[in-house]
Amino acid sequence: MKKHAIIVLTAVSLGWPGLAQDVPAMPKGYADAMSIVGKTGDFKDNVLKLSVPRSDLKVTVDGVETPTAFGFGGWIAMTKGDGGKDVMMGDLVLLQDEVNPVMSALLDNGLEVTALHNHFFWEQPRIFYMHVHGYGTASDLARRVKAALDLIGKIKVREAQSAERSAPGGAVAGTIDTAKIDRIVGHNGDRNGAVYKITIGRSDLNVKEMGATINSRMGLNTWAAFFGSDDNAVVAGDVAMLENEVTPVLKALRKNDLNVVAIHHHMIGARPMIIFLHYWGKGTTEKLATGIRAVLSEIGKPVGQAGGMPMGGDANPGQASETGKL
Repeated sequence: MKKHAIIVLTAVSLGWPGLAQDVPAMPKGYADAMSIVGKTGDFKDNVLKLSVPRSDLKVTVDGVETPTAFGFGGWIAMTKGDGGKDVMMGDLVLLQDEVNPVMSALLDNGLEVTALHNHFFWEQPRIFYMHVHGYGTASDLARRVKAALDLIGKIKVREAQSAERSAPGGAVAGTIDTAKIDRIVGHNGDRNGAVYKITIGRSDLNVKEMGATINSRMGLNTWAAFFGSDDNAVVAGDVAMLENEVTPVLKALRKNDLNVVAIHHHMIGARPMIIFLHYWGKGTTEKLATGIRAVLSEIGKPVGQAGGMPMGGDANPGQASETGKL
């Protein structure tokens, strides 16, 4: 037995094929990254993957109690990219009230949010999935993402039918100074009953799908719908963006206290690729319109130049029922 043990140990130490197990050493900085984030993980296939499970939640899907591993295990992963730096990607599992604070923490720390969507129907509580991206050293990425991870499970969650949401005093149909909204946003809109909607095409883009030109009437537009009164209004909308416009638009929305609801695409095969972002907010019409103006200043400008969508042009009156849904 002793002789056999010596042979096996020698084989392991020499790395003879078939006898030694593959136990790759983690690249420099990965152990520090795990320590900084404070999450457990493993290193396989050249990827460090850290688990961010939502074991703090009790989730039911269509009335069925489901374990965390069923689809509520978030993660952060790193692998080596160009120049010895790391590419970080991840998928965070969030409650509704956690989405925008976590997004702000990511953006404020130089990371990108690349998607926001749901995985289930009829789940309680409602769950959203946020995809993140970053590039840098492992320890730097860990420090930057930690600010967001530390918020998960710590944000006060409102009840779906809380007094705040159901009590009188919410936005109701009233008087909206549409001319003032037009001046702030820089585009004219149309009224449809109690809703005032501004629709802005992306005529700066030449988008083709299967040889067809995709224009505003085909859904290539940014829109904002206002409801309520000047002092107490809500806005909902959609932003059509190129890939390089996504992060600036997200920052503009969050800086102006507008909530990001979804980030996704509407068209498959279109070139260039267009990303759409749905948002929602509450406040005075002046505040909301100012936020929309900030968003428009981040789209439609040449890379590396100031500008944004031209103010006062390219509005599309009369298309409220065709180019978006409230």
